[in-house]
Amino acid sequence: MAKYHLYGIGNALVDMDYSVTFEDLNQLGIDKGVMTLVDEHQQLSLMRHLQEHPHQRASGGSAANSIIALSQFGGKSFYSCKVADDDLGHFYMQDLIEGGVDTNHHTEKDPGHTGRCLVLVTPDSDRTMCTFLGVSGNLSTTELVIEALCDSDWFYTEGYLVTSDTARAASIAAKRIAESAGVKTAISLSDPNMVKFFKAGLLEMIGSGVDLLFANEFEAMGMAGSDDLQQAVDYLKTLARQFAITRGPEGALVWDGQALIEIAPVQVEAVDTVGAGDMFAGAFLYGLSQGWSHQRAGKLAAAAAAQLVTALGPRMTAAATRAILDRV
Repeated sequence: MAKYHLYGIGNALVDMDYSVTFEDLNQLGIDKGVMTLVDEHQQLSLMRHLQEHPHQRASGGSAANSIIALSQFGGKSFYSCKVADDDLGHFYMQDLIEGGVDTNHHTEKDPGHTGRCLVLVTPDSDRTMCTFLGVSGNLSTTELVIEALCDSDWFYTEGYLVTSDTARAASIAAKRIAESAGVKTAISLSDPNMVKFFKAGLLEMIGSGVDLLFANEFEAMGMAGSDDLQQAVDYLKTLARQFAITRGPEGALVWDGQALIEIAPVQVEAVDTVGAGDMFAGAFLYGLSQGWSHQRAGKLAAAAAAQLVTALGPRMTAAATRAILDRV
C-alpha cells in the first residue's frame, strides 16, 4: 500500500479574494472570467485600487486546492511547491500543513516574494484572477521529492505550470518518474487562457497520454478546436484514458474508459465559483483512491463543488468537507 493517495506539484499562491463590481473590472482593464499573469508592479497597482474592498486570504493555487480537498476528505497527500522566506510564504506553509498536507518546505525557503493571486468575484459569481507568480515562477525539478512521488497512488499536476519553462519541465519529469514507478497520472487543464495561449505546452505535459484529465467544457472544446462538445469528448479520448468535463450548473461528463457517464448537477445558489473545478478534482481523486466507481466519485465531486460555490473562497472547513462525504 502506498504512503500517499496523491502527490501533486503546482504553484504556491496566496489567494486574496475580493468581491467586485463589473465596473471595477472595466476600470482595471481586466479580462473577465480568466486568469491573467501580471508582474508585481501591476498587481500592487490593482491592490491599491481595491484597498477599500474587504478580502480574505488562503493558501491556494489550483493543484494545492485539490490536494487539500483530498486531505480534508481523509486522504493522504504530498505537495511539492516553491514559496519564499517572507510572511506570505510562512503563512502558506502553515496553512498547508494545517490542512493535513505533507510538503517539501518544512525548513529552508528561498529569498524573494511568495506568489499571490487576486481573485475578483463579480455579482454573477464568476471569478477573474490576476496572478503574480513570484518565486513560484522558478518552480523546478529541485522541488520534486522522488521518494514521496514513487510512494503514491496518483500523481497530479496543474495546467498553470505550462507558463514557466522550469515548472513545465518539472511537471514532465515528475510524470515520467511516476509512470516508471507505476503511479497513475492526472492533469487539470486549469483555465481557458492556458488552452488558448499554451496548447502546445499542455500537449507536451500530457505527452503520450495521462490516466485522468480534468477540464471544464470551454477548456475541452478549446483543446479540440471545436464548439461542439461531442467533438471535444472524442478529442479528449486521444489524450487521456479517463477524463471528467465539468459543466457548471449542468453537472459533469465522466469517461471511465468504456462509457460516458452523466453526473447530475446539485442545484445551489452560487456566490463564488473560485476553486469549484479544483474541489471537483480533489473529491473525484479521493473517490478513485478509495476504489469507488466513477459514478460515485463523480457524485461526491459534484456535491462538494456545489457546496463550495455557496460561499466566498476556494476552500471549505474540514468538518464541512467531511459532512458532504457522510451524505454521499
